[in-house]
Amino acid sequence: MNDRVRDPARDPARFRPVSARSVPRFAGVSTFLRLPLHDDAADLDVMICGAPFDGGTTFRPGARFGPRAVRAASALTRGYHPAQGLDIFESLRCADGGDILCVPMSIDRTLAAIEERTAEIAGKGALPVLVGGDHTIALGSLRALAKQHGPLGLIHFDAHSDTYGPAWDIEIHHGTVFRNALDEGLLRANDVLQIGIRGPFATGYDLSLARGRGVRIAMIDEIKQNLAAVGDLIAEFSARGKCYASFDMDAVDPAYAPGTGTPVPGGMTSYEALALVRRIAGQHVVGADIVEISPDHDLSGNTALLAATVLAELLAAIARGRRPTP
Repeated sequence: MNDRVRDPARDPARFRPVSARSVPRFAGVSTFLRLPLHDDAADLDVMICGAPFDGGTTFRPGARFGPRAVRAASALTRGYHPAQGLDIFESLRCADGGDILCVPMSIDRTLAAIEERTAEIAGKGALPVLVGGDHTIALGSLRALAKQHGPLGLIHFDAHSDTYGPAWDIEIHHGTVFRNALDEGLLRANDVLQIGIRGPFATGYDLSLARGRGVRIAMIDEIKQNLAAVGDLIAEFSARGKCYASFDMDAVDPAYAPGTGTPVPGGMTSYEALALVRRIAGQHVVGADIVEISPDHDLSGNTALLAATVLAELLAAIARGRRPTP
């Protein structure tokens, strides 16, 4: 990391957001967090890419427009994180790597493109963060990262377990992504934590597969009864090796984030979601995604703004985990 700092071409100052004192937040080209567009992950600690695909949705479409909406909303984010006590962009070299080419009528080709791009980013030493897009995109990222790092742990925020069976005989969709990841050996089943899961369910055994494979499910009632205890479950991951973080916006109650494909009332508040993401600090995160942002279902823009805030919160947690011990 120090070698990168000494290289003028990799100066951290090159990878800071555009200053709002120079260019107003409503002006300029929209990028994630107002970061520069940059294609070479070798210069970076984190590369953020859009994955505009919603061909795996089973209810409301529109998540293909998520990356564009998050870019626009993220103009309101800022770099200094008081809870972590750091400036994200002094700690991490970050850039917007553009959108991965997703084919709207082909899950297979889209996942192959995501896997290839994620592998390229990770292979150059940067941490890939994807903004979706429906939850199907996570499978492409996990395939690439498991090839490089071996099976991963998973910290998964969602209303749904996404370990369900095929729909209309289609094996891969946004409700099966983590069952497929388990079946493919991409995850360490006993190191999977699912947060915010809630009903109603289609059957009484909807969570049986996940629980039978050793997945720890923190239902929404646990969060409401003891937020700190659920945060402690996340903190325990620090001893479990490399992991992937996946945040589905429907983990949050639709009162706060209505713009998602399968909204479920009774979810987390914005504060609860951000407080739990904050506890990722210290984990060995090797990849992440924020998915299921469907802006056409939220005229207020609150869902995209919260997704952008989750993105900044996640980067702050990653930065905190990388800060040397004094």
